[in-house]
Amino acid sequence: MIKLGITGACGKMGRRIYEFAGLDKDFEVALALEKKGTPLIGKDLGKIKVSSNLDGLFLVDVLVDFTLPEAADTHLDYVAKYKKACVLGTTGLSDAQKAKVAEVSKIVPVVFTPNMSVGVNVLFDMLPEIAKRLGPDYSVEIVEAHHKAKKDAPSGTAKKLAEVITGVTKKEIPVHSIRLGDIFGDHQVIFCGNSERIEIKHQAHSRDLFVVGALKAAKWIFGKPAGLYSMQDVLKG
Repeated sequence: MIKLGITGACGKMGRRIYEFAGLDKDFEVALALEKKGTPLIGKDLGKIKVSSNLDGLFLVDVLVDFTLPEAADTHLDYVAKYKKACVLGTTGLSDAQKAKVAEVSKIVPVVFTPNMSVGVNVLFDMLPEIAKRLGPDYSVEIVEAHHKAKKDAPSGTAKKLAEVITGVTKKEIPVHSIRLGDIFGDHQVIFCGNSERIEIKHQAHSRDLFVVGALKAAKWIFGKPAGLYSMQDVLKG
């Protein structure tokens, strides 16, 4: 059984990860973390109490982190300290923070990806081939939409989509961001030629698809050697 640690355990994503993990016989939630000052610290969350003590990481096998960049930065220090595997789904990290992820991955295994969705990660694989076949006569732009509370724009997913296409076209891909209402996550890639266009769109209907992906990654990374892994590594087994 994999002992799981969850950061932001009382937030929208953290709570769903807790609920899904509780229904999976392969997991035991051993640590539910929240930031200091949160009113729920010390309260019961199922069979455990919510904690702000990061030293509790010694109890877990894998930490799943969907928080904010500054929080994830601190969590990485403790992951390295206690040599625990990490599934990092936090977006909006700076270049320095991404470099820190790479450094920590020399000590422990880390799955780091801008999007845990299976469908989006299939797109990461497919889009370079589409761009290659269409060739330089087709222009490409990306439109992404998220809820109004999302702080980073463009999204990490949109940046990754642009990156995999740029790897083929060698051109910068314009990205347009929308922040409205409670949109979970929409990403649209538009290839446009002189007489036709191709639109590829992914829509997240709920946060649950990210939860499923994160737990799949947690199972996969358990027992792996130190290294920096992507969701593609997880899906390819």
